[in-house]
Amino acid sequence: MKLLASRWMPPVIAIAVSIVAMVQPLRAEVLDLTKKVAGTTVHYKVVLPTGYDPAKAYPAILAFGGGPQSMNTVDGILTRNFRAEAEKRGYIVVAPAAPDGQLFFEEGARVVPEFLKAVLADYKIRDGKFHVAGPSNGGIAAFHVAAASPQYFLSVTAFPGYMWQPTAEKLQAISKMCVFTYVGELDEYMWHPEMSKEAEFLRSKGAVARYTVEKGQPHRLDTLAGANAGRLFDGFDETRKGCTQ
Repeated sequence: MKLLASRWMPPVIAIAVSIVAMVQPLRAEVLDLTKKVAGTTVHYKVVLPTGYDPAKAYPAILAFGGGPQSMNTVDGILTRNFRAEAEKRGYIVVAPAAPDGQLFFEEGARVVPEFLKAVLADYKIRDGKFHVAGPSNGGIAAFHVAAASPQYFLSVTAFPGYMWQPTAEKLQAISKMCVFTYVGELDEYMWHPEMSKEAEFLRSKGAVARYTVEKGQPHRLDTLAGANAGRLFDGFDETRKGCTQ
């Protein structure tokens, strides 16, 4: 009997272990991917939320890095601003690096529509639309791609950022979106006047458009990073209430 028991115990234990593994929550993932779009290879990362279910639709963020918009800056914004809250709140984050070093508010913007179509084919995105966000050059890129392809976006968040080469037509194109902008009180560049002017224009068109000066902050905003990154996601969540005044 003891010999018989010893023969049958390993499968029983294996089944028990499998059951325990099945009931434990799935861990979040960060995928490192490439995709050929518009004749160009795009390197990007995807943050999947905790307990990700491919059959379920999730809200999603298209996130752009600042500066050269390289993969190093992608890693930086995911760590500082997006990953932890996305995993917790149930968002997918898609963060591409500038293709061939071409910034997303310049030549790099040409890949965005086809890239988003490919992402929508790979993941179930709620309503087929994204929030777009980023700091500095990433904020400028967020405004630029939202105006160029408004059908793909629910909101624009720049911390800081403004419309590149603004026109009334470009701003009108995003006037149905929620727009959240943040700038450091001590930032010395031209962000303040341009951002406040554009927010005022959008509000005049009936949009929810906020311009927030972060007290005591320089260009790099710690008030929206780490434990404070939830403020960005509060804005994304707010869009469910609508984006018109």
